[in-house]
Amino acid sequence: MNRNLWLLALAQGLFLTNNVTFIAINGLVGLALAPLPWMATLPVMGYVVGAALCTGLVARVQARYGRKVSFQLGLVVALLSTALGAWAVLDKSFWLLVAATVVAGYYSANAQLYRFAAVELCAVNFREKAVSLVMAGGLMGAVIGPNLALRTKNLLPIDFAGAYVALALVAVVSLVTMSFIRFAPLPARNAAAPHGRPLAELLRQPVLVVALVAASLSYGVMNLLMAATPLAMQTCGLSFANTAWVLEWHVIGMFAPGFFTGSLIQRLGALKVMGAGVLLNLACIGVALTGQSPDQFLLALFLLGVGWNFLFTGATTLSLQGYRPEEKDRAQAMINFCMFATMAFTSFASGALVTTQGWNWLNIGSLPAVLLMGAGLLWLARVQGRVQAPATAAP
Repeated sequence: MNRNLWLLALAQGLFLTNNVTFIAINGLVGLALAPLPWMATLPVMGYVVGAALCTGLVARVQARYGRKVSFQLGLVVALLSTALGAWAVLDKSFWLLVAATVVAGYYSANAQLYRFAAVELCAVNFREKAVSLVMAGGLMGAVIGPNLALRTKNLLPIDFAGAYVALALVAVVSLVTMSFIRFAPLPARNAAAPHGRPLAELLRQPVLVVALVAASLSYGVMNLLMAATPLAMQTCGLSFANTAWVLEWHVIGMFAPGFFTGSLIQRLGALKVMGAGVLLNLACIGVALTGQSPDQFLLALFLLGVGWNFLFTGATTLSLQGYRPEEKDRAQAMINFCMFATMAFTSFASGALVTTQGWNWLNIGSLPAVLLMGAGLLWLARVQGRVQAPATAAP
C-alpha cells in the first residue's frame, strides 16, 4: 500500500458512506412520500438507473480527461444531488427525490471505478491485494453510514432531510481527499496506437463473461435483499435503531474481508473464493427463511455481505484477465453497465416483492441468480481445465 492507495481507500469509504445511508433512508423516505406503497424503493432504483445511464458518459470522460478529473466531477454531482434530495424531502416531493437519486447515479458510476483505478496505483504483483484493500475502505461506510442516518433522522423538521445535508458534507470531504491523489497521466494521443478489440469480441472470452455475470448478479442479489431490509424490518415492527444495527453489520461483512480476500485469491485462485461466496449467499437465504427476529436479520445480512465480498472482489480480479490496457474503458464500462442494470431491476423488485409477497418469497426469488452464479463458476473451471490439460500433457 502506498499513499495514493490509502487515499483511494478513504474515498471508497466516503462513497460507501453515501451508499449505505441512501440504502438506509431512501426506501423509508420513499414509503412516506410515494403515492402507492409498491413505489417505495423507486428512489433506490433511481440511483442505480442513473448510474447505468451514465456508465458510457463516464467512460468517455475518463478516456478524454483522466481518472482524477472524472472522479472530481462525480463528487461535484454528489454534492449537488444530495442538496437536491434534502430539498425534495423538505418539500415532500416524491418525484423530485427520485430525480435527485437519478442524478446521484453519475457519482456512483464514477466511484464504482475506484476498484479498477487501484490496480493502476501499484505494482503488477500487488493488483489483487490493491483491489481488495481499497474495497476494504468501505468498512468506514459500514460504521458511519447507518449511524449518520440514525443521528440525523430528526435533525430537520422532516425525518431524514438532515441525512441528505450530511451527505453533502461527506461529498466535500471526499473532494478534498481526491485532490491529493496522484493518478498516472493519460498516455499521449496517437492515431497509430492500438484501439483494442470491439465489445463483441471481448464477450467471446469465457473468463470475461463469467466475471461480468458474477459481478452483476452478486450485486443484484445483495441489492435485492439489502434494499428490502429496512421495509421488511419496519413491517415486522422493529425500530429504525435495529435496522441501522443490521445494516452496519451487513456492510462490515461486505468490506471487512477486504483485508484478506486479496491474499485468499492469490493463494487459492479467484474461482474457489467466488465459490465460497456462492455458498455464503445460500447460507444467507437459509437463515432468512428461518424467521424474522433482529438476530436472524443480522446474521442473514452479515453472511450476504461476506458472500458479496468474495464474489465481487473475485469477479473484479478475474475480469483483469479479459482485457488489455487500451480496452479498459470499454470493458469496465460494460461490466458496470450490466451491474447497474441488474441493480436497477432488483431495486424495483425488492420494494414490489417485500410489500406484496413478503420477506420469505423475496429470499426464495433470489435463489435462481445464486444458482446461476454457481453454474457459471463450474463451467469456467471446466473450460479452463480443458485448456490447461493439453498444455500439461505436452512434452
